[in-house]
Amino acid sequence: MISFRNFALRRGERLLLSDVDLALHAGWRVGVVGRNGTGKSSLFAALMREIEPDKGDLDLPGKARVASVAQETPSLPDPALDFVLSGDAEVHAAVQAEANAFAAEDWEAVAEAHQRLEEVNGYDASARAGRLLHGLGFPAETHPKAVSDFSGGWRVRLNVARALMTPSDLLLLDEPTNHLDLDAVVWMEEWLRRYPGTLLVISHDREFLDNVTTHTLHLHDGKAKLYTGNYTQFERQRAEHLRQQNIAFEKEQAERAHLQKFIDRFKAKASKAKQAQSRMKRLEKLAGTEAVRAEREFRIEFPAPARMPFALMRLNDADCGYGGSAADGTASVGATRVATGVAPTTILHNVGFGLEAGDRIGLLGPNGAGKSTLVKSLVGELSLLSGERYAHPDLRIGYFAQHTVESLVEGTSPIDHLRELSPDSPTQAFRDFLGKWYFPGDRAFEVIDGFSGGEKARLALALIAWRQPNVLLLDEPTNHLDLDMREALAEALSDFDGAIVMVSHDRHLIGLVCDKFVRVADGVVEPFDGDLDEYAAWLRSRSGSEQKKGEAKAQAKAAAAPPAPAPAPAAPTVPTKKINPHKLAKAEARVAEIEAKLADIETALADPAAYADGGKRANDLGREQQTLRAQLESAEAELLALYG
Repeated sequence: MISFRNFALRRGERLLLSDVDLALHAGWRVGVVGRNGTGKSSLFAALMREIEPDKGDLDLPGKARVASVAQETPSLPDPALDFVLSGDAEVHAAVQAEANAFAAEDWEAVAEAHQRLEEVNGYDASARAGRLLHGLGFPAETHPKAVSDFSGGWRVRLNVARALMTPSDLLLLDEPTNHLDLDAVVWMEEWLRRYPGTLLVISHDREFLDNVTTHTLHLHDGKAKLYTGNYTQFERQRAEHLRQQNIAFEKEQAERAHLQKFIDRFKAKASKAKQAQSRMKRLEKLAGTEAVRAEREFRIEFPAPARMPFALMRLNDADCGYGGSAADGTASVGATRVATGVAPTTILHNVGFGLEAGDRIGLLGPNGAGKSTLVKSLVGELSLLSGERYAHPDLRIGYFAQHTVESLVEGTSPIDHLRELSPDSPTQAFRDFLGKWYFPGDRAFEVIDGFSGGEKARLALALIAWRQPNVLLLDEPTNHLDLDMREALAEALSDFDGAIVMVSHDRHLIGLVCDKFVRVADGVVEPFDGDLDEYAAWLRSRSGSEQKKGEAKAQAKAAAAPPAPAPAPAAPTVPTKKINPHKLAKAEARVAEIEAKLADIETALADPAAYADGGKRANDLGREQQTLRAQLESAEAELLALYG
């Protein structure tokens, strides 16, 4: 159990938290939420003993093992698999000792290393590390690559994998879904639901929080309040608390009317498309939360487009990739290729993609499959390698890319950025506009160097809105935004009259905004006939898919035994085993059944009633949980054996 008693925390002169008295029980999965600057990351630093409380006590069990995700990854020559494996220090040391003993042909040391590996359960460690890498999107062929060969986003994933590999009783995850695609987010949810220890996770992804957490710790106005339930349940409970505190009736009614209008608008649209039903499911979660929404600081809007042609743009028989000529972002672009001496790299083949007024399209698929390439080709930032790009003469694109925030000019103010776009507009017009995006008064003239990541992202979106686009192409627009700003963005995009193409791992946002989905994978762009819930279910249930085959292959490769100290006769070649579909389906059903039982037990353990009889029922549930975990490990081993 983690206990806070009269706990207070400062950063410089600012009081972040005070008078915190609460307890977090073993096995809870706690979502830590609150606006930027309320102390979430500082609380994690206190739990890791990096900073001391300014007042009161923070008690952790004496032998509790704490794991967290490192903020930076050094440029190491170590293979990715070895870097992840090193998260388990004891196992990594034993593996290294074994390798050194073999290299020195010290057979006594080899025997000692084998004994140590057995003691620390190290024989399957490489396979476990391989599974983590595979689940987070690393193909098997990348596991031997040096850490230094990966880009920044992929190094973040390596840090996540290393933290998950670390044996722990308390796991601290700060925005773990940043830099992950939806496929990897769904995998991580499954992994965290099976995690046996206590989890604290900071996230601005409400769908992720809803699917993972059993409790919610809300930081607000220097206080910390614990709620039972996931993020949606927290919102409803908080709304009730706020109502009990007599939030202004008129303000709540105005927000209720706004939310009802929000829902009614999509009820009409939901009848037109099967995919829009998922939007209704997400809107239902908002029912009863008017008071929380009324309390929120932010409400933004994208101005109506000056012109709104019907057929906005289209790619015909297009090959998209790198190595073509530079293109104009708003003009019609033909199939040209520059003789640069470097062969073009084709990412997407034979793409047919049209965008019409009112379209709201969400792009799905793993990172690296070409979603950003498609968006850049639509923008015109990448010219086509072949095929045709048509753009209406009145097309006006608002483009938010993952690098947009970094492209803001240091040493300048929000007013300076707007003046660069519209040199002849009066300063008062800039001030009025920026005030609507929550840069009021002197904030409009402040140098952006001191702005937070969320403030810079808000400014970047404001600059897009100023241009009055009729098409928004948004590639991961939420990475720097907190939950309140994400809600405001969802409402603003839902009110936007133009067309939208969006890449986002935030299912709440993309589910509210988009009513059509397109999957980008394996070089192909094709419609996905379903909603986000069906896509997540499809990801989880692919039997005999490349994902599981790849995972089994990676596991078998990682778990390969080292050469024996004495020469042995060569083993006869074993033919590849043919998978029996009936046995495979039966084994998968067994794994799913045990996982469902474990989920039920975890839900029961999260209920305070389980501890009402002095803990007897909780102890019984704990014993049953341990039995099921052993059964699950055995069932998973049987399943993997079928792929052998």
